[in-house]
Amino acid sequence: MSHVLVTGGAGFIGSHLVDSLLRDRHRVTVIDNFDPFYDRSLKLANIAHHRDSASWRLVEGDIRDAALLQTLPGDIDVVVHLAAAAGVRPSIADPVRYQEINVGGTQNLLELARERGIRRFVFGSSSSVYGVNPRVPWSEEDHVLPISPYASTKISGELLGHVYAHLHGIRFIALRLFTVYGPRQRPDLAINTFTKRMLAGQPIPIFGDGSTRRDYTYVGDIVAGLRAAIDYDRSPFEIVNLGNSHAVGLMELVRELEGVLGLTAITDRRPEQPGDVSQTWARIDKARRLLGYEPATPFAEGLRHFAEWMGADVARALPRAQ
Repeated sequence: MSHVLVTGGAGFIGSHLVDSLLRDRHRVTVIDNFDPFYDRSLKLANIAHHRDSASWRLVEGDIRDAALLQTLPGDIDVVVHLAAAAGVRPSIADPVRYQEINVGGTQNLLELARERGIRRFVFGSSSSVYGVNPRVPWSEEDHVLPISPYASTKISGELLGHVYAHLHGIRFIALRLFTVYGPRQRPDLAINTFTKRMLAGQPIPIFGDGSTRRDYTYVGDIVAGLRAAIDYDRSPFEIVNLGNSHAVGLMELVRELEGVLGLTAITDRRPEQPGDVSQTWARIDKARRLLGYEPATPFAEGLRHFAEWMGADVARALPRAQ
């Protein structure tokens, strides 16, 4: 069994990955700084059941702290780097902080891997790197055209990985994740925000004309892709999309939530937000070919899992056609 370092392992995607690793009897060390971007209690709830495992260890700290990283166990086999300052809109307000955490922190972890001889490194990148590229679905071969500081930091992380793969023999797999949703989703993201407001009878914010489209990908499918990337051994450097290969319009999302919750949404129209892209849509041929990746969770089913986690009295409506 491998010893896996998961950065951001108390967060949304990270904690689900840790669930999967522990089920398969891997050892897991988590580093997380419990950033106040959202309530600490939510992350503590994510990892409450991990504390009973002798194979799990939590290091509370910041990936910018190179000295702290030196105190991590010496027998780590693979790094899965998911920790980041998250969000497109907040990055516009504080771009320097995003650079320090997302680029500087990634540099520190790659240096740790180089010094320790860790040869496997999986990096959580983002679909936001494609920015305003009009050609969809997006392929890994397409140009990246970022329009936010957050997106630019993810591209920088990918490029750093290429340098360390080339110079130091670290196998670096960058996974461009597309709009992940499901239980434990961050509270600032649309599905979480919309669900809470609809359950409370409050208006949901609709930015712009409601025509934006997102490639929503269920967290369980993302974890399957992460697990396959950990085991991948056919080339030293790859960039791979992990999405659902199906773009869902914003108002379609609202209708699906109405069906799942058995409620009618009240909408609050607001101006388009700077840094937001009009659509995301993944081409996943490469993920299928290299990782055997195949998203298996229909959108309405994933929404029901999320709503049940939120404690909603979920309407048992049949899924709408995808």
